[in-house]
Amino acid sequence: MFIASMIATAVLSFSGVVLEQNEFVTSAQEKPASTAEVKIDNFSFGPAAVTVPVGTTVTWINRDDIPHTVVSTEKVFKSKVLDTDEKFSYTFTKPGEYPYFCSIHPKMTGKVVVQ
Repeated sequence: MFIASMIATAVLSFSGVVLEQNEFVTSAQEKPASTAEVKIDNFSFGPAAVTVPVGTTVTWINRDDIPHTVVSTEKVFKSKVLDTDEKFSYTFTKPGEYPYFCSIHPKMTGKVVVQ
């Protein structure tokens, strides 16, 4: 009986070590959050289309001398009016295509593709 108890204790202890080790491996394999940048300049979004993985934060930066906005055509996101050097960020949590435009200058368009 004593030997069976010792073996059970050893197995349980060993299992705990294995679980902790697996948790470490899982943590080490997690990817850091992704980011992407779109510049607003000369009445255009650059790049006009960007493809990113789910979980990516896209940041738009107004490098133009006049104000612009970033507005989703599907009403998923909407920035305030961005003056020169101001930024707007949105994190994409679902796959899909997200077209957007500048509400001040509607001919300015872009798209984020999330995979």
